[in-house]
Amino acid sequence: MKGSRYMSLYTDVYNYSTMTSQLLNSSGHSAHAQNQSNMIGQKLYDLLKNFLEHFLRELLVVGQDLMDDDLLRFYTKTWENYRFSSRVLDGICSYLNRYWIRAKISEGRRGYYYVYQLALVIWRDVLFAELGNRVTKAVLKLIEKERQGETINTRLISGVLGSYVELGLDDEDLDEKSTCPELSIYKAFEEQFIVETHDFYARESYSFLANNSLIDYMRKTEHRLAEEQKRVGSYLHKSTEVRLIKTCEEVLIKQHLALFHQEFQLMLEDGKQDYLSLIYHLVSRIPDGLNQLKTILENHIVVQGLAQIEKCGHTALQDPALFVNTILDVHNYFDELVKDAFDGDAYFIASIDKACEKFINNNNVTKLAKSNCKPPELMAKYCDLLLRKSSRNPEEAELEDKLKQVITVFRYLVDKDVFQKFYTKFFGRRLIHCTSSSDDAEMSMISKLKEACGYEYTSKLQRMYQDIAVVSKEQNEKFREDLRSKGETLSYDLYVQILTSGSWPMQQQQDIKLPAELAAGIERFESFYHKKSNSRKLTWMVHSSRGEIQAYCFKMNHVFTASTLQIALLLQFNDGDSFTVQELASQTQIEMDILKQVLELLIKAKLLYDDTDRSKNGECKGNSGDHSGVGFLFIKDVHEVNACGRERS
Repeated sequence: MKGSRYMSLYTDVYNYSTMTSQLLNSSGHSAHAQNQSNMIGQKLYDLLKNFLEHFLRELLVVGQDLMDDDLLRFYTKTWENYRFSSRVLDGICSYLNRYWIRAKISEGRRGYYYVYQLALVIWRDVLFAELGNRVTKAVLKLIEKERQGETINTRLISGVLGSYVELGLDDEDLDEKSTCPELSIYKAFEEQFIVETHDFYARESYSFLANNSLIDYMRKTEHRLAEEQKRVGSYLHKSTEVRLIKTCEEVLIKQHLALFHQEFQLMLEDGKQDYLSLIYHLVSRIPDGLNQLKTILENHIVVQGLAQIEKCGHTALQDPALFVNTILDVHNYFDELVKDAFDGDAYFIASIDKACEKFINNNNVTKLAKSNCKPPELMAKYCDLLLRKSSRNPEEAELEDKLKQVITVFRYLVDKDVFQKFYTKFFGRRLIHCTSSSDDAEMSMISKLKEACGYEYTSKLQRMYQDIAVVSKEQNEKFREDLRSKGETLSYDLYVQILTSGSWPMQQQQDIKLPAELAAGIERFESFYHKKSNSRKLTWMVHSSRGEIQAYCFKMNHVFTASTLQIALLLQFNDGDSFTVQELASQTQIEMDILKQVLELLIKAKLLYDDTDRSKNGECKGNSGDHSGVGFLFIKDVHEVNACGRERS
């Protein structure tokens, strides 16, 4: 329509509607003029209504015998033209809308609409009332063709459904610009669409599964869900999306969950992550659908963990690294699996935690050891291997990573107190004998244990470290300063480690009779210490002490490290060539069981030899390597003694 024609019609409506003003000016009777105005408005409204009804009835005759795509083409084209023309008509009648129609609606008069809404109502009551069911069936038929792989004209569907949305007028709540929040016409279509969707996919799913593998079915299901999602964007109203996808999930996934669960178990056993991921993402669409998958995963991890530990056999009892690394291999594999295949799902991570706790604390190792305390013991021994100084110590970064992995396993231990007992014991040995790979690594491990179990769990460990790193260091510096200030010296370098009673896992030890060479340094330190701390008592832990000595044997000088008990025995051979076991026990006052153990080590090291032929009770001799001459073993000097003293109030 040209602008001039539009303005001409607008003016005609305006002039016709304002005849009231002219009547009022000519007669002067307002009541009569008002009545005349109402009659004019009503007449114009009725003329418009009759015109639109007549126009649509003529169109209805044209479309009455059309079917399928022809019907849809007729409907959409007619709708587009009618909708456009109705908006133009609404503009032409804007004066009528603003005054006469608005007044009727404000009075609560039913059956009155703004011109554009009036046009929609007449379309709904005339043309749609006759053709609506056939049009809906044609749309559903076209959608089914698309689902079957045929190429269709989606504009036919979008045009029809667009009209359904706009036709769903709410007769109780209209304003000048209202289009239909109720979507009543569209919702009626949606009901049929959802039913058709359910039936289509129910037929297809069972038919496809009868002739294809479940993996192929899952791929097809994923493809179908994506298609339906796209369908919403192409021509369906967005309000349909939730219900449509839920219906598809119900038919394509939920009704076949038992098959999905079986396949999940098989894919776990085969280690096929891509398929596991596909199952996970499909089943996760179903409320509580993952519960069974989590249970299957948990049981599978337990079985795998137990099997891997059982493969280690008896070796795992004696090889802490093998035991812990076997656990880590299982844990890390499934941890990566959950991250990659299950998007790091927190519930699946929880399944790993439950499974690991089960197989770590009760497995072939606990059966062989006949004790559930064996796993924490092996864990503590593994930590000792990592943190103890050796030629095989990993680099700093690698060590830190291994400690993190240790904590991962540690968190699954049920008997953490057993681990603490053994760890404290090994930690004390490392501190006393200065065999820690690094102080930083020790403190890092303590920090990790503290983070996992709290301050109280590591409080003893921290006090033990404080005793060695701070207290003992300060006291020894003061002791050496005291000797220098008095101009005194010892024949050897004495370093005393002062351990707080109650913090260290060390039992009371029987006193022995120290040789004069060692006793002199001990007495001098006690004298110094009691002057500084007269309220405290030192108990010497001789069995845990060690030192460095220089000896003449094998016809040459040697310097080696030995325990204080070994030094005490070896020093006896400065005063004699051979002694019976009873004589050594009498001179050193070492318990017989311990004495024999120490002698066996010295004999094994070939520093002494056991002349059992000459003495029924056995006689120990110094060894120069040729069994001739005297003075086979002579301790020339004690270079250093590292003594342990337990401090008690």
